[in-house]
Amino acid sequence: MVTAIVIFFILGYLCIALESVLKINKAVPALLMCVVCWTLYACGAAPDDVDTSSRLLHHLGETCEILFFLMGAMTIVEIVDANGGFYFVQDVLSTRSKRALLWRITFMTFILSAILDNLTTSIVMVMVLRKLVADPKDRMLFGGMIIIAANAGGAFSPIGDVTTIMLWIKGMISTGGVISQLLAPSLIAVVVSALCTSLYLKGELQAPERNEAPGQVDNPDRMLILCVGVGGLVFVPIFRMLTGLAPFMGILLALGVLWLVSEYRCNRHALFCESSHLKVTTLLSRIDMATILFFLGILLAVATLQETGVLSAFGKWLNDASDGNHYLVTGIIGVVSSIVDNVPLVAGCMDMYPIAASGDFGVDGLFWQLLAYCAGVGGSMLIIGSAAGVVVMGLEKISFGWYLRRFTWIAFVGYVSGIGVYALEHMLFM
Repeated sequence: MVTAIVIFFILGYLCIALESVLKINKAVPALLMCVVCWTLYACGAAPDDVDTSSRLLHHLGETCEILFFLMGAMTIVEIVDANGGFYFVQDVLSTRSKRALLWRITFMTFILSAILDNLTTSIVMVMVLRKLVADPKDRMLFGGMIIIAANAGGAFSPIGDVTTIMLWIKGMISTGGVISQLLAPSLIAVVVSALCTSLYLKGELQAPERNEAPGQVDNPDRMLILCVGVGGLVFVPIFRMLTGLAPFMGILLALGVLWLVSEYRCNRHALFCESSHLKVTTLLSRIDMATILFFLGILLAVATLQETGVLSAFGKWLNDASDGNHYLVTGIIGVVSSIVDNVPLVAGCMDMYPIAASGDFGVDGLFWQLLAYCAGVGGSMLIIGSAAGVVVMGLEKISFGWYLRRFTWIAFVGYVSGIGVYALEHMLFM
């Protein structure tokens, strides 16, 4: 039965990869794959002493944390965008040179991802990108680089990615250690990838025109909405550190405050705002539910691989086959994280390799730092390999096959370059 689960999982991934050929939304195979895998698990693969419903609800809870975080972040960004808040960012980044804009977008994404997280940063930067680039084909190229930069920026920050948060909370990496050791590898991965991406970009671009409704939002109100929205996103990791609650609670707090400010602004302009597209209740209808459902299906499907022990068995086999070579083990884990979710992969590694007092498995040891880098940056090699990739895929309608042809090799070259820089650092300074 476990073999059947793996087969259906692979078939589901193939259908997702062939979305542009099959002309079927990626959410459809993801949901079907999820239901079939869990049905097979419940009907034959689950041990007799395991309550399948309880395990499903457990994984659903973990998945919903991500989904509610995603919906909250997307709503906040929609509110800021509808009120024209991103025009301030557009004015700062605006340039007619495609290559100059690529570097500006790349470094802003890289920095923001370390402060916020790669998921939220991707949503913000795609909305900013729409203010700067009119051609959807050009936006797809910039969007691919946003995915790589967001994942790399999250890898060197303890709050920039789910996997680094996990390792940080468990005490396997420290704030100072992960920043000092992984900043250079992550930066090199981004720079190398941006250099490769620039080969696709030539000439100049025409920015979209500002189509603003009369009396839409005054500049002071725009700045207020922008500051409250972005400030709320920045406050999310702080809220987590102060309360210990899941990040989605912080994003709901930020959304509630921004909603309150938006309602207050609308009440001041009641005649205009009563039936306006600026109302938050109207903006909620613009959330891409297909992407949300795709996320739900894919994460719960991966959970069946975790429940059946496929992921942990793969980790043990990998460790034995590599003869304990940490660079090889973590490097392959990074590649695999572009296929399956990196969260259960990292969780499995944390269970397999308990933290030691010192050495490669000590706090800020070579293995844990490499794992943080590889699991984060490696997810960029496929568009469905990271939360950032899935979000950009949904927002800009990028197909799996297009990304595979254009960006997989770019992400891989940057990924390997970063590992090389880390190895050089370790030889010279450790």
